[in-house]
Amino acid sequence: MEPQPPAERVLRRLGQLLPERPGVLTELGALLEAAEPRWLLGPGSPAALGELAAALSAFAALPEREQDAAELRDGDGAYEAAAERAAGVGRVFVRLLAKLEAAEAEEALRSAVEPALRRVAGHADTWKRNPATKHVFSWALLHVTRPWLCQHLERVLPPSLLISDDFQEENKVLGVRCLHHIVLNVPGADLCQFNRAQVVYHALYNHLYSREAPLIQAVLLCLLDLLPILERAQRQQQQQPRPSSPCDEVLQLVLTHMEPEHRLALRRVYAKTLPAFVQRLGILIARHLKRLERVILGYLEVSDGPEEEARLGILETLQCTIEHAWPRMPCRVPVLLKALLKMIWDVHTDQGSTPEPVRAALLQRATECLILLDRCSEGRVKILLEGVYSCCEENRVRECIRKVQENT
Repeated sequence: MEPQPPAERVLRRLGQLLPERPGVLTELGALLEAAEPRWLLGPGSPAALGELAAALSAFAALPEREQDAAELRDGDGAYEAAAERAAGVGRVFVRLLAKLEAAEAEEALRSAVEPALRRVAGHADTWKRNPATKHVFSWALLHVTRPWLCQHLERVLPPSLLISDDFQEENKVLGVRCLHHIVLNVPGADLCQFNRAQVVYHALYNHLYSREAPLIQAVLLCLLDLLPILERAQRQQQQQPRPSSPCDEVLQLVLTHMEPEHRLALRRVYAKTLPAFVQRLGILIARHLKRLERVILGYLEVSDGPEEEARLGILETLQCTIEHAWPRMPCRVPVLLKALLKMIWDVHTDQGSTPEPVRAALLQRATECLILLDRCSEGRVKILLEGVYSCCEENRVRECIRKVQENT
């Protein structure tokens, strides 16, 4: 009985024959189905499996040149043939992964499985040739969590950055969500090694210049989880704290964009995430009070529709700001008091489609802000409201003022 040829030689040869003889794909599937795990995981097999995976990916991908892609769209059944090739390649990968999974159950082969899996992993730097790859990559990535994601960081971070840097908005959002998953599931020390966290930060920061609400929302949520990691690393690297932190840089740019913004979708996104940045900075929010005050006054003045998401977010922002930077609030009482009273009056007299629970929430948050302003100004707000209460005839407005006056 002749000895079996080494798996390395067989796998390389089959990969080389794929472009010339598409029927080899069926033979390869049958071979993997019948192969023993011990034979498949020989000494040189991981490298050969990597070459085979590359050959299979190239065989399943759409043509690279535009004219070839046009022929696929216009030819008789050519596009269906490309889909059949991709399906056949998918079946081969499933059989190969099943065989590697079976090999992992054998103690003698367990150490050889991981190097093989690393080589077989999909080639996501080629995702533009097959757009479906991005969905496969993101699905697989989002299903790997702590502590297992860390060992794959070098393979998943570059494709995530590449997808987030695409010109299409949907790809940018998908890439940012992949980056967010990495930030949440990789230890900060590993993320900061080789300046990876800084690379992710700069990629996200550049997206803040976008005007698309879904992308801005994804970026801000990711930054809120990345900033603590960056700040911890900075504290460990230097004795004296920096005059400004990455959180300061992000908030400064966000406030710059918020002030003239007129698109309601973006105003809602900015306003909903702003309280988290105020909480993150704490007393250091005092560095941004001038610009933050202008943003708060502008957003309180304009209604943003039935749900009033922007106004509710800004009222929460004002409440957090007063709580953290209360020593700087007394000098701002006249301006903020006027804006809050005007908003209360507008909400009460508005004949629009705002639901009653939303009106109640707006009035409640505005009243809480007035109470906080009164406390930090040692009762000054109560004194200023005395004349308003005596001349106001609207019961709902009087009720808000009464709550402030009776609060001790």
